[in-house]
Amino acid sequence: MKLISGTANEPLARGIAEFLDVPLTSVEIERFRDQEIFAKINENVRGEDIFLIQPTSAPANDHLMELLILIDALVRASAQRITAVIPYYGYARQDRKTGGRTPISAKLVANLISKAGAHRVLTADLHAGQIQGFFDIPTDNLFGQPVFVTDIKERFSKKERDSLLFVSPDTGGVVRTRSIAKKFGADIAIIDKRRPKAGESEVMNIIGDVAGRTCILYDDIIDSGGTICKAAKALKDQGANSVSAYITHGVLSDPAVESITKSELTEVVISDSIAQPQKVKDCDKIREVSISTLMGEAIRRIANDESVSKLFG
Repeated sequence: MKLISGTANEPLARGIAEFLDVPLTSVEIERFRDQEIFAKINENVRGEDIFLIQPTSAPANDHLMELLILIDALVRASAQRITAVIPYYGYARQDRKTGGRTPISAKLVANLISKAGAHRVLTADLHAGQIQGFFDIPTDNLFGQPVFVTDIKERFSKKERDSLLFVSPDTGGVVRTRSIAKKFGADIAIIDKRRPKAGESEVMNIIGDVAGRTCILYDDIIDSGGTICKAAKALKDQGANSVSAYITHGVLSDPAVESITKSELTEVVISDSIAQPQKVKDCDKIREVSISTLMGEAIRRIANDESVSKLFG
C-alpha cells in the first residue's frame, strides 16, 4: 500500500498516514504561470495499491483537476489499483436537474474520476446517497456519525444528554438526524423552511417541542451558515436551553465565520474533511474533530479486502 496526498488537505493525509504507520509517498506538484498543474510521483508505484487523498474543496476546480492529473500520472506509472480518497466530494449539491437546461454536475465529476483511471472511490457523508450510483466503479461512503457520537458523549454531561434533542435543519436530513438520535435514545425535531432562492433560507416553522431541551443541529454541509444560524435563533425563541451544531463538511464560505460568531449557537463542530483557513481556526465558536482514524481504518480494510460497512454495524 502507498498513500499519496494532493495539496487540498495535507494535515488530514498526515493524520491518516500516522494512523496506518505508512509514510506519504513523495510527490511534486507545481503550477505554471498560467496556473496549469504539473505533478510527478517521485517513487516507484508499479504494481502498488495506491490511496490518493484529495478532497475537492475550494478552490474546487483546481483541486479536482489536481486529483485527475495525479490519477493519470499513477495510471501511466503502472499502479495496480488506484483508490481516490475524497473526504469531501465537491459538486455533490448538483445531484439532479433543478430546471430546464441545467447540468447534473455531480455525475459529470464522477465520470471524470472514473475515466481518468481510478478503480475505486472512498468518500464521506455524500450530500445525497444516490451519488454512489453515479460511479461505474466501487464506491464507499463513510459516515462521520461515530466520530460525532464519541465527541457528544465527551462534551455533554449526563444531565445534558438526558435532555438532548437532535434537529434536522430541513426535511431532507431527517433520516440522517434520526440515525444519530437513536444512538442516544433521543427525540428529533425538524426545521420547516422555505428557500426563496439559492443560497438564502427563511425558517418558517419548527416541528417538535424544543422548550427546555439541549438542541443539536445535525447536517452534512455548512456553507454560508445562514440556515444553521437562523435555525438556532428559531430554536432559542421557542425555549431551547442551548443550541449546538455538528456538521461533517465545513465549507464555511464568507460570511460564515462572522455569522456564526454573532449567532445564538453555542458551538459548531466540524470534521477536518476540508482544510480550514486561519480565521476559522481562530473562531471561538468553531471546533474541529478529526476523521483521520475513521478514514484510515476504512483504507486499511479496503487494502486487506475486509468489510467497510462493519465500521457502522
